[in-house]
Amino acid sequence: MSGSPGNRDVLLDPDVFYACDRCTACCKWPGDVRLEEDEIPIIAAHLGLTEPEFLDQFTRLRTNRQGLSLIEKDNHECIMLEGDSCRIHSVKPEQCRGFPNKWNFPGWRQVCHAKAVPMPEARARGLV
Repeated sequence: MSGSPGNRDVLLDPDVFYACDRCTACCKWPGDVRLEEDEIPIIAAHLGLTEPEFLDQFTRLRTNRQGLSLIEKDNHECIMLEGDSCRIHSVKPEQCRGFPNKWNFPGWRQVCHAKAVPMPEARARGLV
């Protein structure tokens, strides 16, 4: 869930795509889940909320004070995580969709269950 998007603890093999198996490890990592401006109305509508309601109930100023983030529960889990499922999976933020291929955090391989898929197969399956 957190970290500095774009930063990696190790470079990933460009011939491999890591397919999410919805283990929720990234949803339990403390830190910012950056929201892009165009994601706000989509997520709000998905939740049946107005944009102001969504912003008031589920967002905060990012730690770098440059944009908004989803808030966390007291245990550092993402506010959208319910048990082992994401309330907004079908409209989740780009930051979430990009994990671990576009960004990750140190030690992600020890907690994330994403499956390594050869890039040709990932493309054929529409994962990339």
